[in-house]
Amino acid sequence: MTGSTQGVPPLAGVTVLELGTMYAAPTAGRMLRDFGARVVKVEDPNSGDFARQWTPQFEGLSIGFARLNSGKESIGIDLRRTEGRDLVRRLAAKVDVVVESFRPGRLEDWGLGYDVLSADNPGLVLTRVSGFGQTGPYRERPGFGTVAETASGYAFINGWPDTPPTSPPFGFADSIAGLSAAFGTTTALFNRTRTGRGDVVDVALYEPLMFILGDLVLNYTASGFIQQRVGNGSGSASPRGIYQAGDGQWLSIAASNQTIAMRLFDAMGRQDLKDDERYATNVARMDNNDALQEIVAAWVAERPRDEVLADLDAHEVVAAAVNDAKDIVEDPHFRERTLVDLAGTVLGKALVPGPVLHMGSYAGPTYDGVPTVGEHTESALTDLLDLPRSELEALGAAAVVGPTPVPAA
Repeated sequence: MTGSTQGVPPLAGVTVLELGTMYAAPTAGRMLRDFGARVVKVEDPNSGDFARQWTPQFEGLSIGFARLNSGKESIGIDLRRTEGRDLVRRLAAKVDVVVESFRPGRLEDWGLGYDVLSADNPGLVLTRVSGFGQTGPYRERPGFGTVAETASGYAFINGWPDTPPTSPPFGFADSIAGLSAAFGTTTALFNRTRTGRGDVVDVALYEPLMFILGDLVLNYTASGFIQQRVGNGSGSASPRGIYQAGDGQWLSIAASNQTIAMRLFDAMGRQDLKDDERYATNVARMDNNDALQEIVAAWVAERPRDEVLADLDAHEVVAAAVNDAKDIVEDPHFRERTLVDLAGTVLGKALVPGPVLHMGSYAGPTYDGVPTVGEHTESALTDLLDLPRSELEALGAAAVVGPTPVPAA
């Protein structure tokens, strides 16, 4: 995938003002930018988004910040100043969407609540991402992804029976919340085409993650069963898991329905397993899961991974290599469909996962350049607010915006 575009991006003409920092809200901004929206990011003119300080760093550029903010514009505005908040209000009157990730109540304290912003711009969509949402007893609690991963129930069921609850080594909850915020934003924009009015989209970090955990809550409320950690198994179908091949490499097998389980037994050359009442149905296989897992693991361990995967593929068994970063980058499927060039940065020849979905009429964006703090302060404020140069210079001299515009010669 080269990153070249074709057709008109579906969100062309939509302008997003991103007040979010760190992970979830900027993820939403990137999702919207991926499909053609103009995203103008407001940052503290001195320190910028804290995500700029994330590690790993390459020649002063945060890898994580680059991934989420390529192609955005950056305006440096000091929101602690009355004049800075006035600028944001004026900007909100000119855009389609505001994405924010402050604690609930902060915008209202600043005089930037939806009642104020929508009075100036009735069609505005305000997308709010917070730890526990805008309502409920926990609304004022701070929250990051790790807290969402524990509060949602995810960490409790993640891991092995004899290991502690485990959070993932990446921004799982933040990413899911960002995707959900982008979905909510586009839903509100679609509804605006029918009603002419905007809306408030309220995303709590934990809620999308709690939703994707499957039947955890429903099972408990229906039967009283509290799901426990089961390692690589799903707890609902067998055989399923991650297995080590004879060359030390790892692969996954998901025989999650009856037909695939039977095809797996065929691939293994084990007609006897198909005839054995202990493995004839999924219920029986789950009752005898430990023994079956040992049988599958022993079969996988007999040969190198590529040979096992080729055999499984020939029998149409759902399976894949357990890829590391090098495997992904060298895989022809991912190179053609998923990975795109991140150009115009100190990272050199770098690749990044592109849009999370594909549309027939639009090939996707280019990823070119990561903004420095306030790089577009002058151009964006001039474009969106038609600020005269004298006002820009005065705001810069008062440190309301940054970097300070260069006085006209």
